[in-house]
Amino acid sequence: MGSSQSTSEEVRELVGKTGFSSDQIEQLHRRFKQLSGNQLTIRKENFNNIPDLELNPIRSKIIRAFFDNRNLRKAPTGLADEINFEDFLTIMSYFRPIETNMDEEQLEHCRKEKLRFLFHMYDSDSDGRITLEEYRNVVEELLSGNPHIEKESARSIADGAMMEAASVCVGQMIWQGIDIETKMHVRFLNMETIALCH
Repeated sequence: MGSSQSTSEEVRELVGKTGFSSDQIEQLHRRFKQLSGNQLTIRKENFNNIPDLELNPIRSKIIRAFFDNRNLRKAPTGLADEINFEDFLTIMSYFRPIETNMDEEQLEHCRKEKLRFLFHMYDSDSDGRITLEEYRNVVEELLSGNPHIEKESARSIADGAMMEAASVCVGQMIWQGIDIETKMHVRFLNMETIALCH
């Protein structure tokens, strides 16, 4: 953010785009500068400096989500090499809690945006579908962080979860397009929010 006058205009614009307050934007700007090492952009390797993220079994998916052009609202596919502060705010806005003063339409939009973000995180090939194989990989990754579950057991549990998902979806692709809100559980959203913010 630049000079005092341009900074206040920039902050007002970012408040409108992201829904964050100016105080929140200032806090996030400090965090952005920490992560970037006072550079204008963040690269994937900058996320190596977040100790709590290092222990997260789906660390790679969380980091990838920050650079996914779909989440950045820039393109329907592909990954960015780096993100600037406005991009960072765009991603962080998905993690804003739902406000109590939202009307039904705003609430619906907010929920769909959060679920779309999660959908993109698990749709690793950006084809607009979460296949049973992608679902299996997620379950395996989640279980891989548990030292009490061996790799073969994790795969067996993942296969069981995959078969259950397959039976629910009658062998078709899971969670397509705009129907995502009715097909994913809000607890997935809570889990990812906790994983990223703590």
